[in-house]
Amino acid sequence: DPADANQAMETAMATTLFHWTLHPWAMYAVVGLAIAYSTFRRGRRQLISAVFTPLLGEKRVNGWPGRAIDILAIFATLFGSAASLGLGALQIGSGFTGLGWLGSVGTGLLVVVIVVLTVAFVASAVSGIEKGIQWLSNTNMVLAVGLALFVFLVGPTIFILDLLPTSVGAFFGDLAQMAGRTEASSGKGVADWLAGWTVFYWAWWISWTPFVGMFIARISRGRTIRQFVGGVILVPSSVSLLWFAVFGGSAMHLQEAGRLSDASTAQGQLFDVLQQYPIATVTSIVVMILVGIFFVSGADAASIVMGTLSQRGSLEPSRGVVVFWGVLTGAVAAVMLLIGGGKGDALTGLQNLTILAAAPFTLVMIGLCVALNRDLRHDPLIIRGRMGKEAIETAVIAGHEKYDGDFELRIGPATSTDGTETAPPERTEESAPSTASAV
Repeated sequence: DPADANQAMETAMATTLFHWTLHPWAMYAVVGLAIAYSTFRRGRRQLISAVFTPLLGEKRVNGWPGRAIDILAIFATLFGSAASLGLGALQIGSGFTGLGWLGSVGTGLLVVVIVVLTVAFVASAVSGIEKGIQWLSNTNMVLAVGLALFVFLVGPTIFILDLLPTSVGAFFGDLAQMAGRTEASSGKGVADWLAGWTVFYWAWWISWTPFVGMFIARISRGRTIRQFVGGVILVPSSVSLLWFAVFGGSAMHLQEAGRLSDASTAQGQLFDVLQQYPIATVTSIVVMILVGIFFVSGADAASIVMGTLSQRGSLEPSRGVVVFWGVLTGAVAAVMLLIGGGKGDALTGLQNLTILAAAPFTLVMIGLCVALNRDLRHDPLIIRGRMGKEAIETAVIAGHEKYDGDFELRIGPATSTDGTETAPPERTEESAPSTASAV
């Protein structure tokens, strides 16, 4: 039924946006904003535990409660990165079979892929943000944009353009239903589906929040809160919308035309899509490189952040510590794939590992929100602005009462006790009255 097929497409795109756009980036924004504000506005160390100073006090933050918070962040980052590395290896392995280079992918090849990726991201992490991570990110963006443009032009261009507004409308229309979806209201099998997709994605994002939040905070110094939130949530969500419209739309269009097999694994679907378009071998190799660099650029940032957390907020952790966390991340990913045999059990094990690592850090995120709110309520700039508004309102009321509205209120430099004017304070980004500076 065409109507059912169209409805299924809308639901698929709405669910994809639910998993990949506003919600995960909102998680990153909360953690990143709390760390940025605490570090650059309040002058504390770049530690997640330091954000809890208004709740726990300086002594407890520097004691075992603060260390426990940072340890939870390290474990969430470690296992979240390991799961991502394992998933990346599985997808690269699917590329080998999709290109016909191998009939099947064994655990040996997956371990070799993990070793290569581990060496790459450790080398990138040791070289630092400016050299390694920035170069990888720029290279990845060029390849990703080129691949997306290629599929957009050779694929169903009009269909993709039509899908963009439809997906946004379906997302906001189904948002309440997706947020409250349970087996009680959606039928049997929904619980298993939610565990394998929605719950896994939320856990994955939460496990990434410590290092993504710290990394975003580190590169966002000088932004206002408004700029920070807009840049972290809206820009990546818009890019994700375009990406999924291009590749998801192309895949659904091919499937509707009967040109896409349902037998492919989740990791191999993208390669099956590319096989339907020109220069499939080249684009498939580009995808394998993209997947590798995406996970390398994420894992090297994670290694640096784990080094920062384990060295009590050092912005430049020692190379030995960074290498240690990088190697350990690769080892955890390899062990999980070996236990699962490199097949479906491996994916299930990686998902369970991610959920297990993310669960305790959820409580930390709630505490971060409370601590940030308390910090903002006592921010000197915000208090000064509030007091200024109250003073003006009081002056206006007093003027109306005394002069019956026939008065003029002027705001100028304050005068000293001897009657001379004092120079107004120099206006800086931190003292701008329009919005509080986050970092």
